[in-house]
Amino acid sequence: MFQWPVRVYYEDTDAGGVVYHSQYLNFMERARTEWLRHLGFEQTYLRESLNVLFVVHSMQIQFKKPARFDDMLMVSNHLIAIGHGSFTCQQLILKETQTLIEAQVKVACVNALNFKPTGIPAPIKHSMESA
Repeated sequence: MFQWPVRVYYEDTDAGGVVYHSQYLNFMERARTEWLRHLGFEQTYLRESLNVLFVVHSMQIQFKKPARFDDMLMVSNHLIAIGHGSFTCQQLILKETQTLIEAQVKVACVNALNFKPTGIPAPIKHSMESA
């Protein structure tokens, strides 16, 4: 399981100091990007050298408890399934040991030029499966 720390900034919150719901999607996106980087694959390399992009296909999300301004959060990313052209991750956002957000995110691999579905390149797939 990969984990990425996130601090809640004022810009992430509404007038009441509570994290605005769409910001959680940004936090999870950062964790997935950093997971790929941890595996050795920068987003620019994916696009420029392998001609692929990873795009969110679908997401199921449960908002359990709110995060607030200045909270220190941990966003986890755990690969739960991988196919020819997509993978699914379980993502959690935690404050200490308390689960605030629980999501299942399906990510599709697409051609960087025409956005048509394509297979996950073998080196990436191998790294994901081995991690």
